[in-house]
Amino acid sequence: MKMEKSTIAFNAIGYVFLSILSILCLVPFLVIITGSLSSETDIIASGFQLIPKHFSLDAYRAMFTNPAQIYQAYKVSILVTVAGTAVGLFLTSMAGYVLSRKEFKYRNGLAFYIYFTTLFSGGLIPWYILIVNYLDMKDTYTSLVVPGLLSAWNIILMKNFMKSIPDSIVESAKIDGAGDFRIYFRLILPLSTPGLATIGLFMALGYWNDWFTANLFITTDSKVPLQFLLYKILASASVLKTSIAGNLSPNFQPPTETLKMAAAVVVTGPIILLYPFLQRYFVKGLTIGAVKG
Repeated sequence: MKMEKSTIAFNAIGYVFLSILSILCLVPFLVIITGSLSSETDIIASGFQLIPKHFSLDAYRAMFTNPAQIYQAYKVSILVTVAGTAVGLFLTSMAGYVLSRKEFKYRNGLAFYIYFTTLFSGGLIPWYILIVNYLDMKDTYTSLVVPGLLSAWNIILMKNFMKSIPDSIVESAKIDGAGDFRIYFRLILPLSTPGLATIGLFMALGYWNDWFTANLFITTDSKVPLQFLLYKILASASVLKTSIAGNLSPNFQPPTETLKMAAAVVVTGPIILLYPFLQRYFVKGLTIGAVKG
């Protein structure tokens, strides 16, 4: 089928515009990469450039002074992200399923109770006392996982997502003798894949980027996640820059700015690879082919 000239022109303009927009979105990340490969003196003198004037790996050398520590922090971050996201999705989806069922007598009151927690919270000190004194999770991996398992916003989002699933699917399963857990595992979860992928991405990003929780609860170096380790490295570099000011040659510049860029590359790289695997679920139809007749 031959397209009209106006349609061809419109598509061409759209492709060109979106291509330019995509390139512009990549520029900040390109600046981060080139900044991590530039020398500290060039950045101080000329600022960040798209193409480094002098190629340098000083920032990566400073970061990987103790590579075993970096690798251990990677393992901790991956373990916490995978475990926290998996368990969190399971609990969030179960809560969303219960709140989405009309036959659940107390669903409105429970939904209001969950929503109320988004307006008021106990504060940092009661939360810290709960984790340390009552749950006894000080300096454990569970202290990195448990605080982020459930979010009121994610539960409400999952509840609204599951409410869009036709009731006829659940009713037909109950007629066939299926129980609630069987309906949840065999029907609701497969149909909720787009919602699970979206919330799972949010949770994975939250766990991967979290450093504050480790700052509160972790005291053993081998249990420190990647984000908090890089935070300490950057803080040490800033202290080093301040402490040597005026004591060494003025031409010597410790890699503080380039170290920030290198840390961003090291941290951002793995989580970026997660998005292509989840992208197809964002555009996938929710109940295509689920109800017939």
